[in-house]
Amino acid sequence: MKLTRRVREILSWYEGETPGTKANLARILMAGRLGGTGHVVILPVDQGFEHGPARSFAVNPPAYDPHYHYQLAIDAGLNAYAAPLGSLAAGADTFAGSIPTILKMNSANSLSRQKENADQAVTASVDDALRLGCSAIGFTIYPGSDNMYGQYEEFRALSAEAKAKGLAVVLWSYARGGNVTKEGETALDVIAYSAHMACLLGANIIKVKLPSDFLEQKEAKKVYEEKQIPRTSQADRVRHVMQACFAGKRIVVFSGGAAKGEDSVLSDARAIYEGGGNGSIIGRNCFQRSREDALKLLDQIIEIYKGK
Repeated sequence: MKLTRRVREILSWYEGETPGTKANLARILMAGRLGGTGHVVILPVDQGFEHGPARSFAVNPPAYDPHYHYQLAIDAGLNAYAAPLGSLAAGADTFAGSIPTILKMNSANSLSRQKENADQAVTASVDDALRLGCSAIGFTIYPGSDNMYGQYEEFRALSAEAKAKGLAVVLWSYARGGNVTKEGETALDVIAYSAHMACLLGANIIKVKLPSDFLEQKEAKKVYEEKQIPRTSQADRVRHVMQACFAGKRIVVFSGGAAKGEDSVLSDARAIYEGGGNGSIIGRNCFQRSREDALKLLDQIIEIYKGK
């Protein structure tokens, strides 16, 4: 695998990482139709854990089968496929070596009544990721939650083990719980803060939601207004989140969110591209469509990230 100049540049930002971690980052960056560009599109399928099987897959019944998601990601030419332990194990042999995979190591579920102290349970191990041939582990933290400090410590331990064993680390950083309002979960200041904390915790790839132009924190709002930080357009807001991630020297992908229309999904991708984001990690907006429609949509998204 010959690395492109762009991928070599990105890897140079990760000083202090093991050769194995850098190699697995390279595998993700060089995979699929966007391989070598520095842009990535990842398929995450942990929604069955989070929302339940019917809410996740009844709209497109073939998606109940874990093999469906592997094949969708491969046929679409994506950079990676992320899922919990059981889903990856269900296709690890059939699809070995076909696409980089990310083992999602913790999960919540909609049956829980935890709100202010939002949390997730660790449901897999680093050795599971190695056994299944994964390139990375994935983990979720909830900045703002009453449980956030325990989550940071869990992540520290798992991240250190994963990197020592040559894996890359992807961190979902979703503000939730505590005093964070519903509107604040996607506020620009909160998203940028959550992304920055993910960088400080040592994540190789950071996943956050697309930010709105709302500002949640009183003290932060003063700074945003005094310094006139641009936030009118979605591209402006993406650009600011990237700035918060070590001046753009970390790989940042933005989630697709709840199911929505094709035009909205494509508009998000254009804003991410224009704002200098690395790409999209898009689940429900893919697998809740028919396979034909999902492949068409993913083709359009990839073309956007190619600059077309």
